[in-house]
Amino acid sequence: MEFLLEIFTEEMPSSHIKAGLAQLKERLGRTLQVSRIDCPLLETFGTCRRLVVVGDFGSRQKDSEVVVVGPPRDVAFAADGSPTPAARGFAKSQNVSLESLEVLKTPKGEYVGFKRTSHGQATGEILSEALPGIISSLSFPKMMRWGNVNFRFSRPVRNILALWDGRVLPFSIHGIASNDRVRGHKLRSPQSFRVKSIREYQAGLKRNKVILSAEDRKRLILGQIRRRLGALKAQIFPDDALLEKLAYDVEFPYVFRGDFPREYLRLPLEVLSAAMREGQSLFSVVRESRQLPLFLGVADTLNDPKRLIRRGNERVLKARLEDARFFWEQDLKMPLAQRAGELKHVVFQEKLGSYEDKRVRLRLMAAYFCDRLDENKLKKEAVQAADLCKVDLLTEMVREFPGLQGIVGGLYAKEEGYPPAVCQAVYEHYRPVGFEDSLPSSLAGALLSLSDKIDSIVGAVGIGIRVTGSSDSFGLRRQANGVCRIILARKLNLALAPLLERAVSAYGDILKRPKHEIVEDVRILVEQRLRFIYESQGYRYDLVGAVLGAGFDNIYHSHLRLKALDALKKRRHFEPFILMARRVNNILRDSPSYPVNEDLLADQEEKDLWSTLAIVSDHALPLIRAGDFAEAQNLIFRLQPSLNAFFDKVLVMAEDKALRRNRLGLLARIRQLLLLIADWSQIVIEGERKETPA
Repeated sequence: MEFLLEIFTEEMPSSHIKAGLAQLKERLGRTLQVSRIDCPLLETFGTCRRLVVVGDFGSRQKDSEVVVVGPPRDVAFAADGSPTPAARGFAKSQNVSLESLEVLKTPKGEYVGFKRTSHGQATGEILSEALPGIISSLSFPKMMRWGNVNFRFSRPVRNILALWDGRVLPFSIHGIASNDRVRGHKLRSPQSFRVKSIREYQAGLKRNKVILSAEDRKRLILGQIRRRLGALKAQIFPDDALLEKLAYDVEFPYVFRGDFPREYLRLPLEVLSAAMREGQSLFSVVRESRQLPLFLGVADTLNDPKRLIRRGNERVLKARLEDARFFWEQDLKMPLAQRAGELKHVVFQEKLGSYEDKRVRLRLMAAYFCDRLDENKLKKEAVQAADLCKVDLLTEMVREFPGLQGIVGGLYAKEEGYPPAVCQAVYEHYRPVGFEDSLPSSLAGALLSLSDKIDSIVGAVGIGIRVTGSSDSFGLRRQANGVCRIILARKLNLALAPLLERAVSAYGDILKRPKHEIVEDVRILVEQRLRFIYESQGYRYDLVGAVLGAGFDNIYHSHLRLKALDALKKRRHFEPFILMARRVNNILRDSPSYPVNEDLLADQEEKDLWSTLAIVSDHALPLIRAGDFAEAQNLIFRLQPSLNAFFDKVLVMAEDKALRRNRLGLLARIRQLLLLIADWSQIVIEGERKETPA
């Protein structure tokens, strides 16, 4: 049955819209799941003035079977099997017949009881009860109150449309009652109209100049941009974040073009683009990677016949570009090295000291990375970049345009004549900023970015900052995601634990938590991000769990192991090998570690297995150290015949204590070798049922 919800508000920022839609979908979906209601369809849509949920839900809850437990069997029935007063009283209190009682086996023993079918409640009733709480619980970066109601939301709520099976779904929130009315575009079609279905709703919005889908609005924007710039053979300067923002800022996009004086083209493209983007949300226009004296903007209207929108943006932009030119010229009057001394007055984090303190740590970390990777030629430039990378925080340009952090530092370094590798590293050391942002293009930039992110993560964890489901104020997930992506993309053969220990040591006595606790908490965070990255790449969750379960201290090698394991999953040896590995694990469960004494290898099968293990280990271990996990696994497969023969002919749990321990020690050596590839116990064989981790 059809469900439609629209929360109509005053204009919301794009970040609020996406946050609200994500929460609505998650909380409504969870309510349906807990309530045992089928949900073939649950989708969300948003504009700057409305949060919309459409769905196709079952008409009522699924029936459930409830087990009602009464007195113990011995109390309910006499020795001859006749019901006692306890059984009669229980049946009467539950309004059931004695014949319906049965004996139930429970962890506490046998009890008398019965099974009762609980008929499901109508979905409409459940939604009416749940929606006020769901809507009231939505949280946004900034909340508002209005009027005399004790209700907080992103922006004032003006109307709530709620339909269930073509009828109004009744509920109210602080005096706002649900209804079947919808309003069109604020400027072009503000009148309200009634709807009875999702189809009527979508068609009515379209007639009244509202494009409901953000993807459709994005396509309209891009189409208009192509038409505007086609004759010029030009393009917009790539800015996916701005395009995403603008798609949510409007309900009916109109792309307009404006000009600015050519004299400002002497400013770098990055500065021009930032001046247009920050504050006015304008696109910079380029041809062959060179700025043209043009810009494009997006307005929430049908047209601009009197060019009022264009002229207003041109006037404001000219003032902003004049400011940018002034900042550029003034900033260049003082070299970066001369500014650096003032970093001691800029707080990095209240408990973690100043940016001068961070600069010292970054120099140490950058040098450490170069030493670990034998990049001696790069070391001087990486350390110099670490010395300069935070200085642009003191410039007027960054104070006015915070999005230019790092970028403008690299530009100023270039103007001052620093080596290209230093300038590039400073320019891109914040990358990636978001989960899908581009990575540093240079090795020096990648190492400086790793140094910066690891330093920030370790510092935050070291003073007790935690990442929870709804809170990540220090951006630890994002920074850990960047660390993993850089290491994987650059194929850096690095051990994680020593890096983290070095980063903790660089803080001196600032961090009060024990080093091992900090390292372990950061490892957990990294493991979560690796799992997210690998599953996003399409790898099976059980293979990901098997690889991470075997260890991920070398992040790049964890990816090589996962690729090798994924390639093996269709091999005929794969499933038998998993069963064999499970058998080894089951035998060794809760068993201590024992050494292997070759003199105690009594049967030929265990001697053969020991010999095969030695040969396989000698050849496989160098391959594992080199990262050739596919070939190493091919060798390890050769254990299977000898191990099968061992299980067929040899009694592992022998009565002789020395023999038993020796055989357990032999299996433990095999398990150790297997764990260098994966934790095979986590792999699901086709046809088995295993819960996907939440």
